[in-house]
Amino acid sequence: MTNLTQADFDALTAWDTPTICNALELVAPARRATGFTTRHLHCPFPGLKPIIGYARTAMIRSKHVPTRDKAAMRQQRTGYYEYVAAGPRPTVSVIQDLDGPDAGFGAFWGEVQTNIHKGLGCLGVVTDGCIRDLDMVADGFQMLAANYAPSHAHVHLVDFGNQVQVAGMIVSSNDLIHADRHGAVVVPADVVKKIPAAIDLLNRREKVILDAAKAADFDIEKLKKAMGEADEIH
Repeated sequence: MTNLTQADFDALTAWDTPTICNALELVAPARRATGFTTRHLHCPFPGLKPIIGYARTAMIRSKHVPTRDKAAMRQQRTGYYEYVAAGPRPTVSVIQDLDGPDAGFGAFWGEVQTNIHKGLGCLGVVTDGCIRDLDMVADGFQMLAANYAPSHAHVHLVDFGNQVQVAGMIVSSNDLIHADRHGAVVVPADVVKKIPAAIDLLNRREKVILDAAKAADFDIEKLKKAMGEADEIH
């Protein structure tokens, strides 16, 4: 695994997820149209800063009663928590709901799970299932979910550590996930250190155009001139 430091992570949390996606268009152009959420997810805490961490993946169901006995389910849940707690850290939970059109029928996430996961080094969750207990979740724990619902129903783990697909984003265990109120994106670990320079370049190019657009005498000719000047910035 690429040797990343906390300083690398801190740098990436200084920018929102759309800016990270913009940078990836430069440093990983093959990822331009893949690796990010493409469907709306609710974010109950839009004021939280962006998060980045290693994916901890799982699959759940809640519509139907599980077929395994309680001992087997407890053993699996314990194994899942051990997986979440294992390095590298920090982590982001990415959970796919397998109930198809009934996805989000019952909530895996609420006061208890957010506190457990936060205590095990997890920064937040991205799920196409649902969440609840919004007034009681762990402080600072970011959540992106397809919907809100009040009940657990029959929610249970199906599997964990496998590849999942959430809101159009395909994620494997230990993928790097950057997320904020806009959605989430998989960040290839081998380009993380290139992202700050790419963002600096993009910002310098955009500044020329934005300064022109905000000027009182802005017109189409000034736009053409600014676009040309931006293209010359390297």
